[in-house]
Amino acid sequence: MQSPESVPASLYEKRKAVFPKAVDGRFRRLKWLVMIVTLGIYYITPWLRWDRGPYAPDQAVLVDLAHRRFYMFGIEIWPHEFYFVAGLLIMAGVGLFVITSAVGRAWCGYSCPQTVWTDLFQHVDRLIDGDRNAQLRLEAAPWGAEKIFKRAVKWTIYLAISFWTGGAWIMYFADAPTLTREFWAGDAAPVAYGTVAVLTATTFLFGGFMREQICVYMCPWPRIQTAMLDEKSLLVTYKDWRGEPRGSVKKAEKNPGGVGDCVDCNQCVAVCPTGYDIRNGPDIQCITCALCIDACDKVMVQLGRPRGLIDYATLEDCKLEREGETPRPISRALFHTRTLIYVGVWAAIGFALLFALGNRQRLDISVQKDRNPPYMLMSGGELRNAYTVKLRNMESRPRPMQVTIDGLPGGTMWTDDMPSEKAARTLKFDVAADRADPMRFYVVAPSGTRPQHFEFKLKALDAEGGEDESKVRFDAPGEEE
Repeated sequence: MQSPESVPASLYEKRKAVFPKAVDGRFRRLKWLVMIVTLGIYYITPWLRWDRGPYAPDQAVLVDLAHRRFYMFGIEIWPHEFYFVAGLLIMAGVGLFVITSAVGRAWCGYSCPQTVWTDLFQHVDRLIDGDRNAQLRLEAAPWGAEKIFKRAVKWTIYLAISFWTGGAWIMYFADAPTLTREFWAGDAAPVAYGTVAVLTATTFLFGGFMREQICVYMCPWPRIQTAMLDEKSLLVTYKDWRGEPRGSVKKAEKNPGGVGDCVDCNQCVAVCPTGYDIRNGPDIQCITCALCIDACDKVMVQLGRPRGLIDYATLEDCKLEREGETPRPISRALFHTRTLIYVGVWAAIGFALLFALGNRQRLDISVQKDRNPPYMLMSGGELRNAYTVKLRNMESRPRPMQVTIDGLPGGTMWTDDMPSEKAARTLKFDVAADRADPMRFYVVAPSGTRPQHFEFKLKALDAEGGEDESKVRFDAPGEEE
């Protein structure tokens, strides 16, 4: 028989189900507010309308993959402007740095999708099974009619929420009312059904069953955050110098001054959505939702003791308070140097994007020269080059424009849609709304023209105006001028 010391330690521990207790307080109400706002934004946004005129979709937020456009209210992003999307993603990343530097893992505790949907599912648990004690009793009870019925009802609600979540996601990629009709009629694209199925399954599994395991084991962000925290960061902190040694109310009455404020009621653990005991100190398992603060404050009020045994505090302020000094105001803890640097970087990126957005051109010309043949010799001795020209109209209305040759003395041009006899140095077009259709241009120059560069210049002829140009090469025999 092997001794206990010789048995290798297991690297796997079966999940211990967490049944958080309902609690009321300012942080719980803040979580309610964040959950309602974030879920409302997610589910409602695809149904908002935005009038862009008769030539563009009227969905306020739309990722139009078929036409390679991204619409967000009054902003339209084209493929060649993807740097705006990249800038927004960078701002989101820096914003997480700002939040982490200021208030620790508050993103994880309030706004992370995993946290929001887990919180929603836990409210479903309380609706069907009751609060923590009732859930524990039901979990320990043998399978019977009542347990099967409650599990079936609860999991059905889980599935409905998960399906609604997956369905809302695909609405961002097509007109929501149209896609909804097609989806239920069986006429939607296969990718729509596949996407909904995958997102329904992952939401059902992650929010309904894995829950805190996603935060503790699977998510990489907590590991990154720990490297960003220091003694100046606000954290949910248990003030052990005030709470220890722990003891019951009766013990405190028998031994005045010999027992700390913590009565070891375990309410802070009971309300924690990850089941962590904050009295053990900061840990990756703590998502900084602050529900333990609400629970502890409620107990302290009932006992007539000052609140804040568990509170948002920095390690520097905890040290000052432990030594009997007055901690800094919360504003100074929030806006320390590193946080202000992050805010500055975040604001600079935002202002740069706004400046670029306000000064971008709503028209564009791009030219690609034919490589083979580089030029053609016409019957009259003229030289001809061929180009593929894209005139891009980024407005949601047709616009009159003209294209002019700048340079290339004696050169003229025409397109596939017109006879060569009408060749000229300036051509006028009505460019369709929200389009970038390619056209074939032919440029002819007199005999004896040397290789050289010239420009196609685009100019809008309406009241809004605007110009753009594209420099290209004209190929001919001989050396370039």
